[in-house]
Amino acid sequence: MEILDCGVIRNKPTMPHTECLRRLAGGINELISLYSPDCAVLEEPFVGRNAKTAIILGMARGGILTALATHNIPAFAYTPSVAKRAATGNGSADKNRIAFLLAAEFGIAVENIPLDSTDALALAMCHIQRLRFPTVAGVGKEL
Repeated sequence: MEILDCGVIRNKPTMPHTECLRRLAGGINELISLYSPDCAVLEEPFVGRNAKTAIILGMARGGILTALATHNIPAFAYTPSVAKRAATGNGSADKNRIAFLLAAEFGIAVENIPLDSTDALALAMCHIQRLRFPTVAGVGKEL
């Protein structure tokens, strides 16, 4: 395994949702052009107490899935706790712990791992482990 990229697509809270979705989809399309991935991995959605936040996250997820589907890239999903357990051995590890362990595992400086990318890196590591050993725990749900 190798970490090729661990950037973050940032949107300002004041941006209209349509602009945020355009930027998310554009960023995903750019990454697809750059790296030609075989698949993608997302967090399983969760239902929180705030319906507005759930709707916004659902729209973002839809934009990402649309960009992936346009390029025929299959997407898989895991819960955050399953991904964190795969990366650290602890399903409730915080972002700092994930960054520290991934930096040690891949021989990179921990300050080069943005904390906002740690969940995505844990998801990627989880999926790779599941692909290598599918009989142990099974591969994530294909979206």
